[in-house]
Amino acid sequence: MAKIQRISVHGHTSASPDTVYALLVDREHWPDWSPMGSFRLLDKGDANGLGALGVFSTNGVNSCEEVIALEPGKRFGYSLKKGLPVRDYRAYVDLTPERDGTAIHWHSTFTAKIPGTGWFHRRFLGHFIGRMVESLVARASRGAP
Repeated sequence: MAKIQRISVHGHTSASPDTVYALLVDREHWPDWSPMGSFRLLDKGDANGLGALGVFSTNGVNSCEEVIALEPGKRFGYSLKKGLPVRDYRAYVDLTPERDGTAIHWHSTFTAKIPGTGWFHRRFLGHFIGRMVESLVARASRGAP
């Protein structure tokens, strides 16, 4: 059985959890502030956006993702449906209020489709998620859109 890979990246912003959450749920605008390329919504999900499907295209890679967790001001989660050679990819961004802003914890788990490649995907995705967190912190710290 393939080993479960884990990625965990932390950040901090002076913005409120609600400000950070608003940026996360607005996936259409992630390309404006992050290393993500374009975004195309496939299905808007339920009235709150849970189950929404969208495709990010970044450097020739298309990843189809589904929103799996929406807890306003606290948690945003998504799963990868297709696009990378990994299985069972789930990621959550947990937001914790702090006296001087918000602690951000972006973490994910997955297994590699090809045995022995998990370390590579963990390293690649870990670096990318690190850039996502840095970008999110920078954008959130500038205030509401």
